[in-house]
Amino acid sequence: MGLFEDLSRFLETRLDEFLRANPQLELMALEDQLRGQEEDAINLLGDLKRREKQLEDGILSTAQDIQRWHARIEKARASNRLDLVKPAEEREAALLRQGNHLWGQMKGVKERAEQTRELQRRIHDRRRELKTKIAQAQAERAAQRTTTQGPTSSWETGWNQSPYKTFTQPLDPLEETFQRWETEEELDNLKRQMGR
Repeated sequence: MGLFEDLSRFLETRLDEFLRANPQLELMALEDQLRGQEEDAINLLGDLKRREKQLEDGILSTAQDIQRWHARIEKARASNRLDLVKPAEEREAALLRQGNHLWGQMKGVKERAEQTRELQRRIHDRRRELKTKIAQAQAERAAQRTTTQGPTSSWETGWNQSPYKTFTQPLDPLEETFQRWETEEELDNLKRQMGR
C-alpha cells in the first residue's frame, strides 16, 4: 500500500509540475475535468428521473390498493363480517404508511434532482467561462507569435532563407506545434498511468 501511495504522490507531483510548465494545458485539463463532471451530473439526473417515475408508479399502485381495501372494509362492515374488518383496517393502515414512505422518498428524489440540475448549470457556466479563457489564451499566443515574427511574405518556404538560420528560435511555429503535440502526448500518458 505504501509503495502505491508513494507512486501516486510522485505522479501527481510530476503532473502538477508539468501543468505549471504548460499553463495552456492546465486550462485544457481543467476543462476536460469539468466536462466529465457535467456528464456525471447529466447521468445522475437521468437516474433520478427514472427513480422518480418508479416512485410515482409505486404511489399510484399503493393508492389503488388503499381504495380497494377501503371498499373491502366497508363491504365487511355492511355484511357484518366483523372478523374481517380489523385485519382489513390493519392492511389499509400498512398501505397508508407505505404510501407516505414512498411520498417522502419521491420528495427527496425531486429535491436531489433540483440540486443536481443547479450543479449541472453551474458546471456548464464554468466550462463556458473556461472555454473563453482558453480561446483568449490561444489568441494571445497567436498574436504574440505574429508580432515577434514580423511580416512574412507568402512565398517564403524556407528555401530562400540562409542555410545558417537556426530552427531553435524561441518562437519557431513548427517547433511550438511539435512541442505542443509532444506535451499533449505526455499528458495523455500520465493520465493513463494514473488511471490504472
